[in-house]
Amino acid sequence: MKAKQFDEAFDKGEDITLHLDLDGARRSSRKQKRINVSFPEWMLESLDLEASRLGIPRQAIIKLWLSERLKSASDENGTDQHPVA
Repeated sequence: MKAKQFDEAFDKGEDITLHLDLDGARRSSRKQKRINVSFPEWMLESLDLEASRLGIPRQAIIKLWLSERLKSASDENGTDQHPVA
């Protein structure tokens, strides 16, 4: 199957799993660890405003922004030291 046909099938919502080689597939490590971080009040207020604007919880926006920044840094350095969430 050519990539264009694969994309079209996916876009139509068709089951494309028959066209995937899943023998080497593995689940990435998504283990989480809880930490405590202190932020200045102005930063929390700004985070809350942006989270409210996007309709997501504060924790989600912190994770999203950290993930984007870490991916950007890894791209700049040519390293891949973290799984992207």
